[in-house]
Amino acid sequence: MLRAVFLDRDGVLNAITVRDGVPHPPDSAAELWLLPGVVEACLSLRTAGFMLIVVTNQPDVARGTQTRAEVEAINQRVTDALPIQAVMTCYHDSADNCECRKPKPGLILQAAQQWNIDLAASFIVGDRWSDIAAGQAAGCRTVFISGGEHGNYGKLEQCQPDWLARDLTQAAEIILDNTPP
Repeated sequence: MLRAVFLDRDGVLNAITVRDGVPHPPDSAAELWLLPGVVEACLSLRTAGFMLIVVTNQPDVARGTQTRAEVEAINQRVTDALPIQAVMTCYHDSADNCECRKPKPGLILQAAQQWNIDLAASFIVGDRWSDIAAGQAAGCRTVFISGGEHGNYGKLEQCQPDWLARDLTQAAEIILDNTPP
């Protein structure tokens, strides 16, 4: 079985904008910029043998404020820049009550089945409580990115991650330090 690191996209890999305490993804592929250290962190995890799979909620498509095509263009820029094997995207809003929207583990479970991933040997890295809840529900170890300059939009108090990290660089170090060779 393979092991993976599931990565939230916005706020973990790329910069976000926070307006009124709510994080927002880039509006277009042209506005996407990766956070410092992300390329190196992803390369170190791939070198250690982890699959890298992005699991991202993109409810603005269901809300009509973003197009699926633009989200896919943003995802493509991420996969062009990073050694990512797959991007799993939920386009639903909370009211849709789907199984793929985090905090439910549907995207992670789907990836595990598709690529024969050992979830107990895998990790999720996210910057919101819903990322941590999804990872825990799937049986992954969890790393919460808490070092953003935007305050506590991720609601750390609503979850109990295995580790806290200031950014993906530190999260990768934690993962590598807690994984047998």
